Amino acid sequence: MSQAVRTGAAVIVSGQVGLDATGKLVSDDPYEQAKQSLVNVQLALEGVGATLSQVTKLVCYLTDPGHFPAYSTAKREIFGPQNGDDAPASTTVVVAALLDPRMLIEVEAYAYIAEPAPAELDPS
Repeated sequence: MSQAVRTGAAVIVSGQVGLDATGKLVSDDPYEQAKQSLVNVQLALEGVGATLSQVTKLVCYLTDPGHFPAYSTAKREIFGPQNGDDAPASTTVVVAALLDPRMLIEVEAYAYIAEPAPAELDPS
């Protein structure tokens, strides 16, 4: 499975969960899982030449609506330094469970990488 796929200017990041680089779940705390999920989104974007500032939409899956404040705080922390208050569009969905019952939050992302403008033709 690819963590992120780029087709032209479009980037789609697979659902990211709170696993660290070794594949270990970072914590049973929703905030820590949310933060790691978003860090993993950032790493997946970087892998295809994109950045957080190019994210146009996030979709977050929560196993409990009570986890939304933790996700929202982590999202502000991760996206705030790059985008100020201009965070991407976002949808949050509450689901019965994720693949591993220890996982509380999963985040997928969509980004757009503007193609560089064609060089102006030299009139001479």
